[in-house]
Amino acid sequence: MAEESLKEIAELELPFRRRARVREVTFDSGMRMVRLILIEGKRITQVDMDADSARHLAEILTVAAEGSASDTQQ
Repeated sequence: MAEESLKEIAELELPFRRRARVREVTFDSGMRMVRLILIEGKRITQVDMDADSARHLAEILTVAAEGSASDTQQ
């Protein structure tokens, strides 16, 4: 299994006793990803994204948070 270096970026408390963690992951090959971890009770979902995907998700979340999510089309 590949070695990876983790850097904690943020941990958020979400509604309904859920949590989200964001980490920077650097693999021994030098590849860097942003890891989003969603925790709902015992259920954990982990998604690794490249920089472009993370930026795109950030833009979508920003638009949604500002209340104009219907403007966001893929």
